[in-house]
Amino acid sequence: MGARPIINAMTIDVEEHFHANVFDGTPVREIQHTLASRVEGSTRRMLDLLDAAGTTATCFVLGAVADSHPDLVREIARRGHEIASHGYAHQLVYTQSPDEFREDVRRAKLTLEALCGTQVRGYRAPSYSVTERSLWALDVLADEGYDYDASIFPIRHDRYGIPHAPRHTYVLEQTGGRLVEAPPSTIRLAGLNLPVAGGGYFRLLPYGWTRFGIDRLNRTEQRPAIFYTHPWEIDPGQPRLPLSKIHGLRHYANLDTTEAKLVRLLSDFAFAPLESVLMTAGTLGAAAGRSAHEGTGVSAGYAAPAI
Repeated sequence: MGARPIINAMTIDVEEHFHANVFDGTPVREIQHTLASRVEGSTRRMLDLLDAAGTTATCFVLGAVADSHPDLVREIARRGHEIASHGYAHQLVYTQSPDEFREDVRRAKLTLEALCGTQVRGYRAPSYSVTERSLWALDVLADEGYDYDASIFPIRHDRYGIPHAPRHTYVLEQTGGRLVEAPPSTIRLAGLNLPVAGGGYFRLLPYGWTRFGIDRLNRTEQRPAIFYTHPWEIDPGQPRLPLSKIHGLRHYANLDTTEAKLVRLLSDFAFAPLESVLMTAGTLGAAAGRSAHEGTGVSAGYAAPAI
């Protein structure tokens, strides 16, 4: 009898197409309240793809989307997916003060829990914006009752990333309690961490790159991958809003081919919600109670071994 396949984590950041941070500093931010919502159609399409594959996922839902589309959040939960927090207003963490961030993540958690009736345990920052200048956010998350974070990308990028952070899931003891960190997936080649986690990397690069990366994680490293995507990434009908050439490429390229690639991915690999993957690995305990140990803060966090 062969070894059981490794179950990877499928995660979806549920937000409108115009919430993406490529629009920060553009006129779109001033008019976004006038733009037609597309999140219900694209999210339901993605849920249908997951249903067809017999797969459930973690949906990191933006609090503002939950307020505008409460029935969508209830439907996500009803269809068996984990509800987690993407914050409330899709603001980069390092552009907020600690108090502003606390209010944002608290508001999102309360909104989502009221709608789905279950504890919201996980958080992912918009654009992975927990970086070295915003590590204080980890203390806030633990203090606000989150059990895991999925915001620290161990790569170099112009907007996010901590290249020397561990590549695999690890535990931090924050002043607010124990917090599990679940980084998006990378592989190590030529001394560099290279992203194979999804998002724009999945849309822009050939499918073979993602397949190679996840297969390498599963077979060679015996680790589950943590994959992410957005409903707007399978919505080629979304309006083309004004962006610079590079940001336009990042946001709009290959929208018409991503759904087919996602269907193939769901066929090639096994997936489950992130909470389930972390619990199977023994990293995350059951939801009945949270540890509340005094920690050493974030400064020594990256000395912790990856697990």
